[in-house]
Amino acid sequence: MSVIYLLLSLSILVAIVFFIAFIVSVKKGQYDDSYTPSVRMLFDDELVNEEKINN
Repeated sequence: MSVIYLLLSLSILVAIVFFIAFIVSVKKGQYDDSYTPSVRMLFDDELVNEEKINN
């Protein structure tokens, strides 16, 4: 029974460490998308033209 408590506490500790690492990486801008905004304007006109043709 003590093994269950050990594994449960260890898994919660690992989950907390990964959650903290995720929060830190989000705050540092690791997941910011810097490529898409620069090419988005190239593809907006094509989407608008297709919508006009379909309607």
